[in-house]
Amino acid sequence: MSPSEAFEREVADLMISTLNLDVRPEAVDPEAPLYREGLGLDSIDILEIALVISKRYGFQLRADNEDNVRIFGSLRSLSEHIAAHRAGC
Repeated sequence: MSPSEAFEREVADLMISTLNLDVRPEAVDPEAPLYREGLGLDSIDILEIALVISKRYGFQLRADNEDNVRIFGSLRSLSEHIAAHRAGC
């Protein structure tokens, strides 16, 4: 498993535990949509994930960011965004 795949798995695990989803982290398709189809998340789920990511990785995901559709488009895009912006990088 590559470092980026391991980080995607870490983010998937964080989302699953935060939202109490009944799915294993390795079963989350990194390219599948997070919102509605795919994992089936709604806007409240996305807000909860954003809060936990802010606490865990030390940067804020803002609701007014025009890139949120892209950022939360899939596990892969969210993981890449976190990796690029987390504290200590």
